[in-house]
Amino acid sequence: FAAAIAAGHGIELDVQASADGEAMVFHDAGLDRLTEAGGPVATLSAAELGRIRLSRSAETIPTLGEALALVAGRVGLLVEVKAPGRAVGAIGRATARALAGYDGPVAAMSFNPEVGHRFARQAPEILRGLVVTEAGKDWRGPIERRLALWRSKADFLACDVRDLPSRFAAAQRARGLPVLTWTCRSESDLARAANHADQIIFEEVR
Repeated sequence: FAAAIAAGHGIELDVQASADGEAMVFHDAGLDRLTEAGGPVATLSAAELGRIRLSRSAETIPTLGEALALVAGRVGLLVEVKAPGRAVGAIGRATARALAGYDGPVAAMSFNPEVGHRFARQAPEILRGLVVTEAGKDWRGPIERRLALWRSKADFLACDVRDLPSRFAAAQRARGLPVLTWTCRSESDLARAANHADQIIFEEVR
């Protein structure tokens, strides 16, 4: 976070629910790839997860509240809510609870349209985004994307840069819905994004 804040870059982070319903900042469903531990994130409490060290680091897994305190409104935040299936209550409540009263630019987004639907009903002050990819979709993909957008009540769309140009994204952009694109890693990605999106989500390549 420190490097992004110092450079003035916004931060995209992922959250998922611990066993006791806390929003934890962690990308994978399992601990094996990124930590010194193993097993699913969802089977451990926030306290247990908070003691697990990230690989090749002295840092441990933070809660969303701890991450928000570190950023402290100095740069924009995109919080991707990881929520497989329709059971989004625990992570939705935890994310909304952490974001309540946060003094800084922030939005929540998810592949799961139920997350946006829940925020629209219970925390409408939080900007909502729908994350989409067209990879691996058959003829039902366009229908699913339209239904997901309707269900999510999204304020913006976050599209896979590999799908651009996209008829679906272009149509939403034409009607005034902002389109972000992920994950830009090259000059060609940036050029594509400049032509077909309003903002980028990028990854620093070292």
